[in-house]
Amino acid sequence: MTDTARAIAMIRRLVAFDTTSALSNLALIEDVKSYLAEYGIDSRLTFDEAHGKANLYATIGPKDKGGVVLSGHTDVVPVEGQIWATDPFEVVEKNGLLYGRGTSDMKSFIAIALALVPELVKMELKTPIHFAFSFDEEVGCFGVKHLIRDIVENFPLPRAVIIGEPTEMKLVTAHKGVQAYRVEVTGVAGHSSLPQNGVNAVFAATDLIQTVKAMQEAAKQRPSAEAFEPPYSSFNVGRIEGGTAGNIIPQNCNFSVEMRIVPEDDGAAMEAELRAAVEALDAELKAQSPKAGATMRLFAAVPPLKPESDGVAEALVRHLTGVNQTDVVAFATEGGLFQEAGISTVMCGPGSIVQAHQPDEFIAISQVEEGIAFMRKLFAWAEKTA
Repeated sequence: MTDTARAIAMIRRLVAFDTTSALSNLALIEDVKSYLAEYGIDSRLTFDEAHGKANLYATIGPKDKGGVVLSGHTDVVPVEGQIWATDPFEVVEKNGLLYGRGTSDMKSFIAIALALVPELVKMELKTPIHFAFSFDEEVGCFGVKHLIRDIVENFPLPRAVIIGEPTEMKLVTAHKGVQAYRVEVTGVAGHSSLPQNGVNAVFAATDLIQTVKAMQEAAKQRPSAEAFEPPYSSFNVGRIEGGTAGNIIPQNCNFSVEMRIVPEDDGAAMEAELRAAVEALDAELKAQSPKAGATMRLFAAVPPLKPESDGVAEALVRHLTGVNQTDVVAFATEGGLFQEAGISTVMCGPGSIVQAHQPDEFIAISQVEEGIAFMRKLFAWAEKTA
């Protein structure tokens, strides 16, 4: 069987597991653990608090060296509400494309690494290769935080991390960070004909939404990252809910705020600005009624991936690919978290982000083949380089 055929078979195997973030990924993780065990590779699992999801960390090669981490997430986004021409969890090959949820984002990268294990274990590696497969990346990179903590506390610190998100095998050295919040505004209900007897939570919430809009406009006026599109931090109010009827003063109004922060900006300062507005509104509402108020809760935070001066990971991928050009992406990954742990990190993986999260998601077989060629070069380098 050819490398490509083995990789496609493994892609089929992984896609068949419905690992939507709301569900458990344990069946997939146990399958991968068993597969690696067949080749004498031990896996270490770290779990969420409920033990319903797990990360997997496995090492091929010397156990006493840092080595290179191949990082990927096992969860996928939902298919509900999307119209698919095929079963999302059964890979369909057509016209050189592989259709299925997670084919692009990002089970193909994991599958390629696993498909090459039979040959990898026969190599006398001087630099170890680590597999780091995490859960809940799509909803806030929650799983990889446990994984990174475990790596730092129990293993030699890796020299480099390559995150296999779909970059079309381009070298990506930076991405925006994400900070997501839920804002809850509480008013006092009453008959809409007597507004003086109530506190309108929707009116109050719109004041805060205008603050978010003003922050967006201010960011546009000071573009700080020309490499990105757009070249500034962006803000979004994606969901809002409140009120019960047209003739009732709304008692509650909740909305989400998402910040996509370029590496050059200060995410903490942006959070502080929004929090100050929420606290000011809270005081204003409480002055009208002790029952009223406003709160803000951080839901998820993923730091940006920053370009590294003389970064080990970048130098390695440049060496393997022979390409000097680097790119940036607007979406977020676990890269910034690895980087904050002191590990040099870049992104380079098969597939296109344009297909990610879409109905009839796919990856081109040519991209799978490029991914195979890249990993073969990495493994050959690890065999020669201490």
